[in-house]
Amino acid sequence: MDDPYVSAVMRYKEIALKALFVSPLNTRKDLQAGQEDSAIEDLASDIRNHGLLNPLLVRPVSDGKYEVISGQRRLRACKQIGLDPVPCLVRENVDDADAMVLSLVENVHRADMNPLDKARAIKALYDRYASYDRVAKETAWSVNTVRRYIRLLDLPEELQQRISTTEGPAGVSALAKLATSFPGEEATEVYDKISGFTQPIQEEILKRSGGDIGRINDLVDQAVAGVFDKRFCGGAFRCEIIRDILEGNIKQSTFQEVVKDVAHNLQSNLGKSHLDRASGQFWKALARKKRQ
Repeated sequence: MDDPYVSAVMRYKEIALKALFVSPLNTRKDLQAGQEDSAIEDLASDIRNHGLLNPLLVRPVSDGKYEVISGQRRLRACKQIGLDPVPCLVRENVDDADAMVLSLVENVHRADMNPLDKARAIKALYDRYASYDRVAKETAWSVNTVRRYIRLLDLPEELQQRISTTEGPAGVSALAKLATSFPGEEATEVYDKISGFTQPIQEEILKRSGGDIGRINDLVDQAVAGVFDKRFCGGAFRCEIIRDILEGNIKQSTFQEVVKDVAHNLQSNLGKSHLDRASGQFWKALARKKRQ
């Protein structure tokens, strides 16, 4: 399939507020996540003082209207201060699938985005590419992280409705384990019993339970007594990416692309050759450890 970043033609245009509307494909559904209202106030103040430095990304539709693919919060802030017309980047020939990808890539790393919104968007991305490696490359996440978010959609509806930004990236791993270990109402019952623990402890309880709900109460008692107090490697992303390599869930080429994407996002000055050399040496070191 074509890459929406490459195949779409883009042009700058200032568009009247009345001609703009938010795309129903926008991956950011829960606008009350985190401190959204206060964040909009801050953003509006910044735009009033400095102008809109990052134009909205839109696509043309019928009757002279434009659908906002990404920039939902910026549009709300512009409306709040009456900025009209609004600076926009117009992408031609963007279909619904491409619009979903573009919206996802902008929003997926926002800490205050509802995890279920992320999960649905990532699932849509997987449905488009049918490849966990490709989704991992697009999001600069590990394959395991992509899989975990998608597993959230297996949780019962009642539990999904209770997941908020307090169950952000730090809680997704345990929730994904819960989804694969306990079906339906059992998942909700177990969640109620373990939700007060840190994510590592939650995962340890779920792992030791073996999917047997009858063992949960005893394991919870052990957790309260401090039996599962243990060290974990620093940083969720580092744990996941190392685990992916050791378990053979990620290719070296994909890992190198992830390293380059992360370096780009961090605005690193390291060149491609340096990044390739560093990621290659790291890969070989872990490969040797895997063989030991």
